[in-house]
Amino acid sequence: MDISFLIRGLVIGFTVAMVVGPIGVLTIRRTLAHGRVYGLASGLGVAAADGTYGGVAAFGLTAITAILVGIRPLLALVGGGFLVWLGVRTLLAPPPAREASAAERPGLPAAFGSIYALTMTNPMTILSFAAIFAGFGLSGGSAGEAALLTLGVFIGSLGWWIVLTTAIAIVRERLTAGVMVWLNRLSGGILVVFGLASLGVALGII
Repeated sequence: MDISFLIRGLVIGFTVAMVVGPIGVLTIRRTLAHGRVYGLASGLGVAAADGTYGGVAAFGLTAITAILVGIRPLLALVGGGFLVWLGVRTLLAPPPAREASAAERPGLPAAFGSIYALTMTNPMTILSFAAIFAGFGLSGGSAGEAALLTLGVFIGSLGWWIVLTTAIAIVRERLTAGVMVWLNRLSGGILVVFGLASLGVALGII
């Protein structure tokens, strides 16, 4: 097997993960609210979803792609509603304590699972990976090459979330309660806007 497929997957996964969107905003907010470990668990969920979609594209599973794209309105409706709910909760949330107790923090499996499910509600991600793979001549390869691409996408995406959550955790130690309140409002507002946009697409308004 050509190890270069792993390296290409790493680059693609890292680059795709860097795109600013509601998932990035949510992961940043979780890191600020609950610390680096919780943020990293969320980032792991995103990386797993990227790896899932990257794998579907890498292995050329066109039937699954067609199904996901076909139910896009339903997924957009679910994901948009969830984003609006999260945004409103964030807008109304008090500034987090510097060190929240274990009882106050949501479970790490919940952090992983919720953001994995939310990321998977965007089936257009799979088309992005398919387009990138085709553009770089990576589609139509062997099963071993597809597996390396999938693994690379996962590791590359996770690498970005490690870098981001580490940086946010460092900044978090220097933020005052007042700044945290405004960050809650900002991130909550962004999540609501993304959620409403997703609902608009699902309902055919946008």
